[in-house]
Parts: sequence; C-alpha cells; structure tokens
Amino acid sequence: MTTRPPTPSRRTLLRAMAALPASAVLLGELPGAAFAAAPPSGSATRYTIVPFLNSNDGTVNVYQSDDATDFRLLKSSAYTPPSNRIRDASVFKHTDGYYYLTYTTHTWQDVSTKIGFARSSDRANWTFLYDYTVPIANLSRAWAPEWFVDSDGSVNVIVSCSVTSNEWIFTPYRLKAANSALTAWSSPVALSGIGSNHIDTYIVKTGSTYHAFTKNETTKYIEYATASSLTGPYTISRTGDWAGWGSYREGPSVIQLDNGGWRIFFDGYGDGNYYYSDSYDSFATWSAPTALPVVSGTARHFTVIKETVSGGPSLAKNVTRSFQSANYSTRYWQTQSSLLNLPVVTGSSTAAEKSAATFTVVAGLADSNGYSFRDSSGNYLRHWDFRGRFDANDGTSTFAKDATFIARTGSSSGAIRWESYNYPGYYLRHYNYQLRVDRTAGTDLFRQDSSFVPVAAWG
Repeated sequence: MTTRPPTPSRRTLLRAMAALPASAVLLGELPGAAFAAAPPSGSATRYTIVPFLNSNDGTVNVYQSDDATDFRLLKSSAYTPPSNRIRDASVFKHTDGYYYLTYTTHTWQDVSTKIGFARSSDRANWTFLYDYTVPIANLSRAWAPEWFVDSDGSVNVIVSCSVTSNEWIFTPYRLKAANSALTAWSSPVALSGIGSNHIDTYIVKTGSTYHAFTKNETTKYIEYATASSLTGPYTISRTGDWAGWGSYREGPSVIQLDNGGWRIFFDGYGDGNYYYSDSYDSFATWSAPTALPVVSGTARHFTVIKETVSGGPSLAKNVTRSFQSANYSTRYWQTQSSLLNLPVVTGSSTAAEKSAATFTVVAGLADSNGYSFRDSSGNYLRHWDFRGRFDANDGTSTFAKDATFIARTGSSSGAIRWESYNYPGYYLRHYNYQLRVDRTAGTDLFRQDSSFVPVAAWG
C-alpha cells in the first residue's frame, strides 16, 4: 500500500469552497456550453492543454485529463513551427471540427509583431497555417494571444501589444475573425478600462457579464475586472494579492468544472511551479493555490479547453454491485462499523460479510449523472474528514455533495476511479486497507490505488 500524502483539514477546504447548491451552476453558462454536470454514463469529460516547455520554447506538448487535475501526456513535441518560437499557446475547437492554436512567435527579448496560427484534427498532429502581423502603428511586440468565443458565436483573439515608444508597456486588444476560416481579422480594438501595463488577459463570459483575469506587469499580480461588453469599459475591482495566489504569476486560464465551480490555472514563473485554484462564489474567493501534478515545473503558459467525449466509464444504476480493488484483487469494499474498508472477501466469507460488501448503485444525490452508493441498511457512502463512511441521508445539500462521486476512467480495463463531487481532484482510494478521499498525486500508483472494478454482488 502507498504512503498517503498529507491532506488539508476538512475545515480548511470548506472555508475555501463555499457551499454549492446541489444542481446549480453559480455563474451561468460558458459560451455555447450546457450547464455544468458530471458526464453521462459512457461519456467522459476531457480537458486539453498545449503548453510550451520550461526547457524549450521551440515546441509544445499536448496533455489531456478527465478531471482538470491529473494531466497525462498525449504527445510530446506535438507541434514545432517552421520558424521562430512558440510560446503562450492558446487552444480552442472551432465549429468546423478542427482545433486551432494561436501563439507568441518570439522570445521575450525579441521584437515580435506577429502571432502564429496552427490547426489540428486530433490535437496530436498540427499543421502550420500562417503568421499574422497585428496591424497596430509602430507595433513593437504582440504577445500572449488568447482565444475567446462569444455567446453569439463570434471568434475573437485577445492579444497583448506594445509600441516602440514604450516596448514593455502592454495593452490588451481584441481581434475579431472576419470569416469562418479564421484567415481575416478586424482592426484591433483596445479593451477599455483595463488599460496599459497589463498582459495575458483571459476572458470568460457568464450571463451578460465579461470577466477578465489580467496580469499587472508592475505588481506581477493577476487582477480581476468585469464589463458588459467584450471591449469594455472594464472595471478592475480586485488588485494586489486579492485572491491569495501571490506575485510573479502570469498566463491565467479559467475553466468551469463538472460540479459548477470554476478553476483558474496560472504560471508561477517566479518559483517555477504551475498552479490551480478553485472558486465557488462568483469569483470572489479562491482556494489556496496548489501545484498541478505531473506538469508543474515542466509546462509553461497554457490555456484549457473542455469537451464531453464518448468512451467514458459506464455503470448501470439501481443495481447491486460489489467493488474489487484493481491492484489487490482479493480485496473489496466492505462496511465495518459504518466505515468503508477493504478486507479480503472470498466465497467462504460469511453471509454477513458478503452482504456488507454489496452496495446499491444509484443516481448521484447532488448530480444525477454522478453516482451514490447505498448499503443494505439504506445509508449512503459519503466522505467525512476524508474518510469513507456510511450515514443516513439528512437531506442537506452538503450531505448530497459529500455522497456524490463522478466516474473517471480507471487504471485498467473495467476499472473506475471515483472522484469526489465537491472536492475536485480528490479520489476514493485505499490506504492501509481503509477507504479515504485523497488528493491525486498524479502517479500511476495512485491511479491504481484509486481504481475499483464493479463486479457481480457478493450478497
């Protein structure tokens, strides 16, 4: 069995993650997206990032994840432009079915008036399209282009630009695609209200409000602004270390999670780590920044896209099942004094032991696309102080979320990993033959410890 890494107290996390109504999305919808929810049976959530490397800004890797935390390499050196560099790559999927990159074409020392574009049908193999000169008089640098698709379907690029009279003072501009082929662009329009000396501006829209996360180049903090129009005027309402992320942070990217919360990723270039942080109260407060497993220290400045794809775990509901450990095949989930443990269960086990290893799989109490598990006495599996236990449903939204798990692909064929609904990135896993909810370590061994195979019920 593996050694469990330290986890924060439940009280600490609850302070950081305000209560989320069981089926609500606090901030509405992402443009063109349905309300956030766990993926339906047989489908999976897929997050894709295309970062350049801390050791090499001449190429990008492609990583994917089903939980926005544990990113796995899809392809290394997936795209190398025919000339120049590739930094700050932003990715989105267009209505033509292709994935598109836009990116900075030079290093930070170089004059760079162009941004690059590339296209892929599968996220692994990319084709260079063209370099585009941003038409701003006396342009010195065009950096960190970010895709933004508005709710009317228009495709935009938000790019940070400086002029020769002050080459290190950047202002965000909007370029709007003038055709569906993304080969022609409108004249640049500065985002009013954000102003100069801001870079890496990333925008999401909820309802009729545009939310901008932008780096102040003087203070090196990520600031927050809102507007009722894409081009502004924006009001910057959060400055300094307002979110507790620290200074020397850049490249923010914001995505909505399956449980309706929002996650920001950013490059901690000052200390060499890559971080994420979550919000459940309309972007007002955020969890403590956490280094992203696997890619932290390797990846630099990326954006994230989220899709629902076929081929995810499939498990029938309203049926009884037993759950076998993927890497300890003689051990199964079993209730023992209201706690969930992982003892050996065999054909010679008593009827009571077999019954205690049998559970009814039902629709998630907080999200019907998720899953909840009920024992023979009618109690539900939930986490409490990061321990798996069975309690009577008290009807609260907190209990519903504690007792809901999202099915993620397991470490082997037929195995499923169970992610906590209200603690994204935390999984039900065994430790010392107990079942706990722990933060993913991003390792193969953790994936095995958190993988379980649904089998015919013992009881």
